[in-house]
Amino acid sequence: MTSLRTMPTGLEHVRAEIARACRDAGREITSVTLVAVSKTFGSEAIEPVIAAGHRVFGENRVQEARAKWPPLMVRHAGIELHLIGPLQSNKAKEAVALFDAIHSVDRPSLCEALAKEISRQNRRPTLFVEVNTGAERQKAGVLPQDADAFLAACRDKYGLAISGLMCIPPLEEAPGPHFALTAKIAKRNRLPLLSMGMSADFATAILLGATHVRVGSAIFGGRH
Repeated sequence: MTSLRTMPTGLEHVRAEIARACRDAGREITSVTLVAVSKTFGSEAIEPVIAAGHRVFGENRVQEARAKWPPLMVRHAGIELHLIGPLQSNKAKEAVALFDAIHSVDRPSLCEALAKEISRQNRRPTLFVEVNTGAERQKAGVLPQDADAFLAACRDKYGLAISGLMCIPPLEEAPGPHFALTAKIAKRNRLPLLSMGMSADFATAILLGATHVRVGSAIFGGRH
């Protein structure tokens, strides 16, 4: 086990903040999965985090992940890789093959492509539906008022097992109401997982029920 003296400072701080938020929420720390967002960072930045015992990582792009993660996964056992960025339907084959979880299911064409590849590859990544809680035109995701019907279609039309919801609140708004809305939609649809919260707001997300927090800059530092 890596000691606190050799653990990367960012990872140490984030783990401590997650533990504090769980205590404040009356939750077990094991109920929250930290997804270390390694997009744009190379192996030299990722290796120390792996050496500290962390195994769950998030990437935004299929192509970037495909280029850097297979060698890392050969060297290190037990890596769990999450796709947290938008997914093009024509990348569904690669995404199902590489990722253990996909956080950005958001439209019928993608559902159809994922269902086809899950059946063909006999590989079943954990799936999250992305909810566009701020109804932002530039952002992917299902609108909150359409979420129930979309989730029903995922299940009944496409045969997809959706495990949770993901959201990214608008930058200029307080995140709490967006997290609360996402949790409400998940609860009424009996979905156990909530992918909510990033470097600036993951403690708030944990208080409102997040099971997965996606933290990048607080662990790895600023991106170029």
